[in-house]
Amino acid sequence: MLIGNIASVSIEQFNDDGRFPNSRLPLLIYRHALAEDGVSPEQMELLFGTNNWPAQWRSGIYPFHHYHSTAHEVLGIARGSARLMLGGPEGREFDVAAGDVIVIPAGVAHRRLSSSDDFLVVGGYPPGQSWDLLEGKDGERPRADDNIAHVPLPETDPVGGTQGPLLERWKP
Repeated sequence: MLIGNIASVSIEQFNDDGRFPNSRLPLLIYRHALAEDGVSPEQMELLFGTNNWPAQWRSGIYPFHHYHSTAHEVLGIARGSARLMLGGPEGREFDVAAGDVIVIPAGVAHRRLSSSDDFLVVGGYPPGQSWDLLEGKDGERPRADDNIAHVPLPETDPVGGTQGPLLERWKP
């Protein structure tokens, strides 16, 4: 099993702001989950796949506030750097760079504010979860709230496998 660096993890909590539900579960930011000299899209995909969060895409992050009500999401920064807004308009800004990994609980809003020209993200989800795309528009809730309440907790941490901090922080 490939284990990423779980030594430096930021735990971030965001409250429901009326438009974006966010989550009772904390968002986790793993700084330097992969060593800078070992970061590549392939290595990020291997890390996630080995830890049972299969990578499903390579791209960027949408430049508008959005969230997923049907899946938890992992974002691995495979190249470049970016400034993100997490938690919706009432949230906070974070800088991320190649090697960082963000685990976003279902319901937590996120968007890209700016990025380097070479910015590339590998995204994945726990097995059996598929994402939807919600933007905090009128009419999305309460269905989104119900969806979020039924998203199962993952069995592993996408960076630390069976030993990662997600399992402790996301206990029922």
